Amino acid sequence: MDAILLQILNGLDKGGAYALIALGLTLIFGTLGVVNFAHGALFMLGAFCAVTLKALLSLEKVVLDETQQTAWGTPMEIRTPYIEAWLGDFGVTLLDYSVPVSILVAIPIMLIIGIIMERGLIKHFYKRPHAEQILVTFGLAIVVQEIIKSQFGANPIPQPAPDIFAGSADIGSLLGFDPGRVVYPWWRMVYLAFAGIVIGGVFAFLQFTTFGMVVRAGMADRETVGLLGIDIDRRFTIVFGLAAIVAGLAGVMYTPILSPDYHMGMDFLVLSFVVVVVGGMGSLGGAVAAGFLLGILQSFASMNEVKSILPGIDQIIIYLVAVVILLVRPRGLMGRKGVMET
Repeated sequence: MDAILLQILNGLDKGGAYALIALGLTLIFGTLGVVNFAHGALFMLGAFCAVTLKALLSLEKVVLDETQQTAWGTPMEIRTPYIEAWLGDFGVTLLDYSVPVSILVAIPIMLIIGIIMERGLIKHFYKRPHAEQILVTFGLAIVVQEIIKSQFGANPIPQPAPDIFAGSADIGSLLGFDPGRVVYPWWRMVYLAFAGIVIGGVFAFLQFTTFGMVVRAGMADRETVGLLGIDIDRRFTIVFGLAAIVAGLAGVMYTPILSPDYHMGMDFLVLSFVVVVVGGMGSLGGAVAAGFLLGILQSFASMNEVKSILPGIDQIIIYLVAVVILLVRPRGLMGRKGVMET
């Protein structure tokens, strides 16, 4: 029972990342009809927002201490981060919490990147075939990936979680198991809670705000909304920016779990597209449900007991489930009639 609980937690954690990326993908496809293969790059750019902020906060002031000497008889260098020298204990705390603080930096940056991407490139491919959309956005993703590689290198860059979340929680004792039987990293639980808050916020925004209601109406019948005198194109541009923010925040908060590197966006992109297809093209609820479902299934498939019977099943389980679901339900779990159908 404790092993099952642990795998469910692992699956929900991984599913949260899949769901966040797939949610942004579905928002873009549902509003603009664009298959955006550059969405994984937005996830990666969010992660590197955290990397960049941490690097800036870690800039150090070097002072030579004549009273102390190195083994070579030279004055010892005393290195102090500028943020600590300027702000004292608050600066130390800011450096420790650089990952969650990066959210404040990532939101405006990802919004601007999303709007520039939509206005500068994506808008020219609204009426073009999906194959051309895939080619141009995939090319954009490769360009962004290579830029990140040239600036930050090819090696992963570790981003530690705040010290208060560095350990693990004894979940088992809370549920009546023996102490120490089920322990789970605090930051992974923070990420799961964060994913739930972001997903809930997006759905609440679309469901209960006037802006969101107009967007949903535009998703259903764009021409009619336009005839009512509403600038639906401007609203869809903002939605693209919102999708970029969701992907970026997912990347920011995932950095302590997976050290960022230049190809992390591609790693998540393929799986997230499978999630979108399984959930149903254009279905926000389907994307979220499929993200958590496939995350849990992948987690159980990674158990040693399962892999000993079916070697390599953890690498292909998502694709096998996708094939089965699409054979039974060609539109996915919650797909709408007419979406990407001829």
